[in-house]
Amino acid sequence: MTLDPTNLVAILGMAIVTYFTRIAGLALAGRLDLSPRAQAAFDAIPPAVLIAVIAPSALATGWAETGAAAIAALAATRLPLLAVVAVGVVAVVALRAVL
Repeated sequence: MTLDPTNLVAILGMAIVTYFTRIAGLALAGRLDLSPRAQAAFDAIPPAVLIAVIAPSALATGWAETGAAAIAALAATRLPLLAVVAVGVVAVVALRAVL
């Protein structure tokens, strides 16, 4: 397998742009003076992204995955993102063993 230099440059360029977009978001978000309502919306972004990522899997697979997605959605309302991922993984493993 060989990698065309043009493709390599494109991949590296996309990685750099993605990285700077993420860093810019973190740098700019810290400087914003948000109302409590806007701050609540900002705080809801990580769980919303997590649910958007797992929703297709939850709806296209079996009962264990659907149940684990529901458990993860409930956990996302109270727990930090890493804990929600852990809860979702444990839930899908447990439900697959039971169902």
